Formats: sequence, C-alpha cells, structure tokens
Amino acid sequence: MSSIIKVNTYQDANGNALFSSDGSGNLTGTNKLGITHADMWRLSSDKSLTANVESVVSANWEQVDTANFTPIGSSMTESSGIFTFPTTGIWEITYCALFNGPSQGATYAGGATFISTDNFSTETRATEIYSSMYHPSAWTQTVAKHIFDVTNTSTHKCKFYAVCEFNSTLSGNTSKNRTSVTFIRLGDT
Repeated sequence: MSSIIKVNTYQDANGNALFSSDGSGNLTGTNKLGITHADMWRLSSDKSLTANVESVVSANWEQVDTANFTPIGSSMTESSGIFTFPTTGIWEITYCALFNGPSQGATYAGGATFISTDNFSTETRATEIYSSMYHPSAWTQTVAKHIFDVTNTSTHKCKFYAVCEFNSTLSGNTSKNRTSVTFIRLGDT
C-alpha cells in the first residue's frame, strides 16, 4: 500500500518554512536539502591561441555527455561562450583550462572567469590564474574557482578566457574533459 502526502510548505516545529513548492515541482528555500543543480560543460575541440592575446572561449562548448555524467536539476545554457544560469542562487564555478604549449615552452598560460550582473554591458574579472610550461611542447592546466551570487538569471552570466605567452592550443575533446567548466548551485541567494 502506498501513500501520498501533498503540501505546499514544509515547516519545522516552530513554524519556520524549511522549503516550499510552487505547485509545479519547483522547490524554494532548499538550502538544507543538498545540491539541487550541478552541470558540466567542456570544450569539444582545440582552440588556437594567438601569442599574448587574451581570447574569449566563444565556440565549441558542449554539455558533458560521457563517463556516466548526468546533470542534477535544470541545465546551464550557453550562447557564443556566455553561460546563463537556470535559477537564482549561490553558484560555484570551476574553470579548468588545459594548454598544449608551443615548441619553445612559455613562461605563462592561463585562464580567467568573467562575470556580469548586467548581461555583459559591463564585466568583472572574477578569477585569473596562470601556469608555465618550461619544456618544449609541454602541457599545463589551470584551475580557478569563483562563488557567484546569481540574483537574476536574465542579467547574471559568466564567460571564460584563455591566454598564452606564445601561439599555443587550448585543448578540447568531445569524448573527455580537457578544458571544462563545472557549475554547482550551493544554496539560495
């Protein structure tokens, strides 16, 4: 025998709302229920980088679809390298950039996360991280994290950049993560 309990608001013993439903299956106030959204995207093919030119990673992003990955909750969306969040909240953004260096090596290769609260009328460099490749044709990876308070999904967005001292390659692959980004909603705004 099965039972169904229907409620709009779940409260603690003191009458404080712990979470609520909008009647369509969407919960609010779920900070105590664990992760409600998690998504991963990757660069599906290599991107050529021109020496010492910071370049937005604006093409060839795909949602990860291998290695048994399944997103939690609604997915991020991406257009021309700009990522839009599916819901408001406090989001952790992790950007991993893998570089295949030039034949002479490079003293720096790195990436940056840019965020905007006005749909990229203006932008803020939220993270910036570099590594070096001292051996010819070496590989290096940078990893940067940022926690972003997304209070409006129409205006709060992010994008990613890459740069290297010399001509090099930002590595992408459609069957495994090389350059990738992970989005995890940590809780309510």
